Amino acid sequence: MRRLLRNPLTVGGLLVLVIGVGAALLAPWLAPHAFDRADFGGLFRPPGSPGHFLGTDDLGRDILSRIMYGMRASLQVGVLSVLLAVGIGVPLGLIAGYFRTFDGLVSRLTDLVLAFPFLILAVGFAAIRGPSLTNAALAIGITQIPGMIRVTRSETLRIKALDYVDAAVAAGARDGWIVTRHVFPNATSAIIVQATVAVPIAIIGESVLSFLGLGVQPPVPSLGTMLSDAQSYSSTAPWTAVVPGITILLVAFAFNLVGDGLRDALDPKESRR
Repeated sequence: MRRLLRNPLTVGGLLVLVIGVGAALLAPWLAPHAFDRADFGGLFRPPGSPGHFLGTDDLGRDILSRIMYGMRASLQVGVLSVLLAVGIGVPLGLIAGYFRTFDGLVSRLTDLVLAFPFLILAVGFAAIRGPSLTNAALAIGITQIPGMIRVTRSETLRIKALDYVDAAVAAGARDGWIVTRHVFPNATSAIIVQATVAVPIAIIGESVLSFLGLGVQPPVPSLGTMLSDAQSYSSTAPWTAVVPGITILLVAFAFNLVGDGLRDALDPKESRR
């Protein structure tokens, strides 16, 4: 924790995440207006207008309120997709790295998933099950499983070759005991870092899907749908596109800063400092 907080960039990223997550979780109480409240007498009010700190959109809806609720959707997709990737990718990576008999099978499954581009997989989910937040999280989570498998497999291979694992084998420890008590605990740092880095990828992926109409559906706001709605008014009311775009950029950048700081703090041997 001391190494983590010693990095000013990591601290800045943590502050941005605390503010963003707090605003998203407390949106029903902090939002100045309802996210779907239209005011046809106050269309395209610029930022700083009375009662509308970040302005209004083409229906007179408060952009700040919609940003707060839109971040909830983005964070939900990010967390759900990463949990799916961790829940499936980590066990498969441990099996592939420790039990070499299954390595070829798991590697071929990984290549099979990588053969499907992200958008094709998302469109397939939308066509079969319909566009929704849950289906977007499933599509993004499935595309992140191969990365989680490869990181876990690499760490398992590295840890398996260490002396204390050989000592456990010589002492008669079973494979299941070695994997759960020796390999997995020592691989958690790399898994945590990979999960932290995967969250901003999922947030951007959700924004892309919502922009294409394959993610969160109206009237529930999403940062991607806000960008999609604003593309027709970007020249006359640029704040309707700039504000959600900057929000996506800040949240993704903050997660990357925290992931970079966690990597240095949890694995100081590979620190760049």
